[in-house]
Amino acid sequence: MLDQSKLKQCLSQINRSGYKAYKQIEGHYSFPDFELFVDHVQGDPFAEPSKIRLRVQNEIANISTDLWSNSVRKFALEDFIARTIRDTIKNNAFQSRGTGKSGIIYIDAGGQEVLERTAVEITKNWVEARIQVGLPAIGRTILSNEAMDIFFQSIPNMVQLSLKWENMDQVACIQFVECIENQEAIRCQLNEKKISAFVANGAILPRSSGISDKPLLGDGVIHFLSPKELEITFELLNPLANGKNIISGMGIPHGVSLIVGGGYHGKSTLLKSLERCVYPHIPGDGREYVISNPNGVKIRAEDGRRIEKVNISSFITNLPQDVSTISFCSEDASGSTSQAANIIEAIEVGCDLILLDEDTSAANFMVRDARMQKLVHKDHEPIKPFVDRVRELYEKKGVSTILVMGGSGDYFDMADTVIKMQDYYPHDVTKEAQKISQALPTQRRIEDSVPLTNNIPRIPNPSSFNASKGRKRVKIGLKGRDKVLFGTQDIDLRYIDQIVEKSQINSIAHAIYFASKLLVRNNLTLKGIVDTIESDFDKNNLDFLDPFHKREKHPGNFSRPRKFEIAAVINRMRSLAIDNESPKC
Repeated sequence: MLDQSKLKQCLSQINRSGYKAYKQIEGHYSFPDFELFVDHVQGDPFAEPSKIRLRVQNEIANISTDLWSNSVRKFALEDFIARTIRDTIKNNAFQSRGTGKSGIIYIDAGGQEVLERTAVEITKNWVEARIQVGLPAIGRTILSNEAMDIFFQSIPNMVQLSLKWENMDQVACIQFVECIENQEAIRCQLNEKKISAFVANGAILPRSSGISDKPLLGDGVIHFLSPKELEITFELLNPLANGKNIISGMGIPHGVSLIVGGGYHGKSTLLKSLERCVYPHIPGDGREYVISNPNGVKIRAEDGRRIEKVNISSFITNLPQDVSTISFCSEDASGSTSQAANIIEAIEVGCDLILLDEDTSAANFMVRDARMQKLVHKDHEPIKPFVDRVRELYEKKGVSTILVMGGSGDYFDMADTVIKMQDYYPHDVTKEAQKISQALPTQRRIEDSVPLTNNIPRIPNPSSFNASKGRKRVKIGLKGRDKVLFGTQDIDLRYIDQIVEKSQINSIAHAIYFASKLLVRNNLTLKGIVDTIESDFDKNNLDFLDPFHKREKHPGNFSRPRKFEIAAVINRMRSLAIDNESPKC
């Protein structure tokens, strides 16, 4: 470890040199209250900013161990510190002038969701922030004075304000950690209460705009209020802001639940909240006490996606030209076949709650009414509509469904619970829907009595995970907002609705590469692969995704994805090939 004076000396010597001379400052430096690690220096002012770590020993940081006494409190505290650093950068950090990314100081702190991430790491010895810094230059000429301002003014200031307990907003920190712990405690009790989701009274579900995930604010904001028939109460580990240790709200029971109502009355808004609330949310989001089953998967139609050997015969059979649906393949799937595959693929890796919105579903997949049944005989219709399978999914497979349905009352016959949204308020209309079903029986017929088929475990062929294709350097990572670059192929993520931030995408891309190197060689099923990745996340945190993590370097910006999204991306690889061998358990 070098003294900070060595960094200052080196910066002075390389002033006005070519940009690559910045490489000389890589190393480990001692400052009065912290250690500075310059792990990687960007090769160009326009390139990804340099990777820097700031480490403060615990006796200096003085953060109580009680705040990170379990895994939930730990990732919550790390998330809070990352957000504190981001705010400090925004409010206090020096911003130099220069070319490209000169003067940028950045930390990956996330949005409304609270996720395990690599931005901050707390151990029994120290707390460490992983940041990125754009080293200043004009053109490609080094500006050492500006760099010294960053290293000797901005960064020490950041450490003082963000990594020392005495200067942190202690009340906000404690409330943040306790709120996340409460959310996860409720999530762990959902099955015990026999519910798939919980929406607290007082929750704010509408968002500020179609391009913002922040809550809608103002005098006209509607606060959620559960119908009495569905109200349920949880005891909390930590008190709320009002001092109470209990919280009440709407519980959506296991089984088949419909969300109905007129247009613009809040149906899709409720479902969107349930979709996003498989993750915990920050205090003040409005949805911090909206809690969904962590194994819930949003399903939609996805015209044009690739499908590789998926057994969709529970929903689609007798395709023209004797195309098999037991091991269905398509380079350009239709809305109905893609939606069927999305359901089967989700169940394959452990989904036990399906979230559906008629607006993003294939109409012919969801229902065929009596008139259409008469016009097009079932012998000439390969699709078994979802309405004829939804109860069986629950009764035989234990898979619940929450479905937004505003256009077909045929689902009344299948529903355990019917929730009507009116003016953004929910009403339990289950009994009314049942009476309507009896008074106005549907004329349609259930189209097939053949039971649901069992999933066929799929084993990816190792060669289909080859990202190099003969190249020495493998390119992995983000490409724009909606694509993963994996070697020579782009993977389209536009319709994977529960990926909530770029750092998750980065994690998924590297997790797939990890799978290619270590997992598929063991003849594992796709489920075995994603379960192993999850296990490694639990044991080794996200640092293991970076090939240099054993050398104690800045791992990059990773946040934790669920296994369902990892599997979804793998299933959309154009190179994916499935073997037909007997799988290992």
